Amino acid sequence: MPPSDLKRSDFDYPLPPELIAQAPLPQRSASRLLLLDGDSARWGDHTMRELPELLRAGDLLVFNDTRVLPARLPAHKPTGGRIEIFLERALGERRALAQLRDSKAVRPDMRLQTAGGEVRVIARRGELWEIELPSATHEFFERHGRVPLPPYIRRAPGAADRERYQSLWARAPGAVAAPTASLHFDAELLAALDARGLERAWLTLHVGAGTFAPVRGEDLAAHRLHSEYYQIGPEAVESIERTRSRGGRIVAVGTTVARALESAAAAHSTLRAAAGDTTLFIRPGFHFRVIDILLTNFHLPQSTLLMLVAAFAGRQSVLAAYAHAVAERYRFFSYGDAMLVLPQGAARERP
Repeated sequence: MPPSDLKRSDFDYPLPPELIAQAPLPQRSASRLLLLDGDSARWGDHTMRELPELLRAGDLLVFNDTRVLPARLPAHKPTGGRIEIFLERALGERRALAQLRDSKAVRPDMRLQTAGGEVRVIARRGELWEIELPSATHEFFERHGRVPLPPYIRRAPGAADRERYQSLWARAPGAVAAPTASLHFDAELLAALDARGLERAWLTLHVGAGTFAPVRGEDLAAHRLHSEYYQIGPEAVESIERTRSRGGRIVAVGTTVARALESAAAAHSTLRAAAGDTTLFIRPGFHFRVIDILLTNFHLPQSTLLMLVAAFAGRQSVLAAYAHAVAERYRFFSYGDAMLVLPQGAARERP
């Protein structure tokens, strides 16, 4: 089927709800790893601890160093009714964009009461609201917010989630959802990657709340992806160029890394240091310029992230691998297992 004919429902698959991981495993690197070769449409069952052997010395792993903010904040309206503030992004010292759950009853200049003080509603900005906080945005949410576990995790966040819903190298605050492929790495796995001769680089992409937004219509061309801020420094670009020059491969650790790298390459015709917002919607028919391998978690049916993986390795191959993962009782989504994906040749645009 030509990519232009694909619809949202072409990315559906059946998933028993009991396979949705509700908590992380005791050890980060204990997750299972499904290896998918997009060219041959073959797969194999592995574990994350085998990752060093599945890659080659000289390959470069690129990680996202964003830090998840405790972005959910309970509040009360002047009437006493409950409302939730869900941070999208900081706008300045004390201003932010947020989702206000129960926004039908919200109006400009409304004062919301929270554990950290009064929050003033300023104005509607599309589907979001601009708000003014009693103190600096990041500090306010770090102090009073709750871990923003995804909606498919059917429990309240606990103290352990503050550490486990965060990568080991999270340093740049701004995300409201975790770059979940990074959650599989612990000190032992990183040491094994070093011993294998694998290198690392970092970039930043702040994952927004829109990452969980569904595709609402069948026509993919009509879908507008949420905006996310990314930053790629010159050190990361130099590492990628050096790796390429000696025949190594670029391994994107997560769809956020893939989106940032491909956004920068698409904007400038070649990869260069860049910072800004991206709304790039990667779906079948897209040609990848930067990444050679993708490490990613499993994604929701009909989601834009599943479409990105399908663009890289082929829709039929990806859906067949997902069916195998379901049959083998893999754990799905944020706290679930992972896939190591090699591309379908037609998806890769050689430099």
